[in-house]
Amino acid sequence: MVKRRNKRLRERAAIISRVRSFFEARDFLEVETPLLVPSPGLDTHLDAFELASDEPARYLITSPEYQMKRLLAEGYERIVQVCKCFRRAEYGSRHNPEFTMVEWYRAHESVEAVIADTEELVRTLTNGTVTLVDDGLVVNTASPFLRMTVAEAFSQYASTAEDEMLHLAERDEDQYFRLLVERIEPAFERFTRPLFLTDYPATQASLAQKKSSDARYAERFELYVAGVELCNGFGELTDATEQRMRLKRDQETRRSIGLPVYPIDERFMEAVAELPPCAGNALGLDRLVALTCGTREIGGVLTFSIAEL
Repeated sequence: MVKRRNKRLRERAAIISRVRSFFEARDFLEVETPLLVPSPGLDTHLDAFELASDEPARYLITSPEYQMKRLLAEGYERIVQVCKCFRRAEYGSRHNPEFTMVEWYRAHESVEAVIADTEELVRTLTNGTVTLVDDGLVVNTASPFLRMTVAEAFSQYASTAEDEMLHLAERDEDQYFRLLVERIEPAFERFTRPLFLTDYPATQASLAQKKSSDARYAERFELYVAGVELCNGFGELTDATEQRMRLKRDQETRRSIGLPVYPIDERFMEAVAELPPCAGNALGLDRLVALTCGTREIGGVLTFSIAEL
């Protein structure tokens, strides 16, 4: 056990070093933004840790996104951060309430530039191959990654037509996510090449801009390797009026289903009004390290998981 842990922690340290070198070589500035913030985001699928003794309330970040976008608004053009993030009720083989994120942004560039970053980063860190010890699956990360839209995935693996998928995404999220988790994502587990899932319904992307070619969809993508969701990337929303409308809608939804209602971060909103065209991505480093070690489970690449404390 000691030897296995030592090997994986050394591999983890080497990967983090390579991540930093990857972005430094591409002229990204590594930044450190606060872990304690006035709002952790209003996405209804995130639950934050609150420091209840503070006045006003402060929360541990679920992502460094808000403060990194403030830096974009100040004129920084390529920024990256490797940091701890925190989400309540995140337990399981691929989840831990405390985890490590690699998040980066490009100003004045499109979501395609960030997709290209993501593909190149994964290819570099995995040396072109992921081999899973448990089931012998070999994933080729050297060849160009596959792409599939959300509509195509629902049609092919959940027998759900586009109009019905869009209806579920807007009116019946429980069923939408049930099909995604139970029918679609398991199909990705046998893919021998990584897959970018793209063009999410606009209702499922509160911080992404809508596609100019079809406003029913947003410039959002996720990357799956051996069925493991590695990241969540956006062509970022830069319309402050629409952003406030979406955040208020999220507050109302959280209130209606009994979730804590977090405040809107007004400094973030000021920044949105000043944002240039930009795109970004948030990648789960623990999951990527686990895949390079031949497993889908992150416990073995964490120094101590929540279960070991």
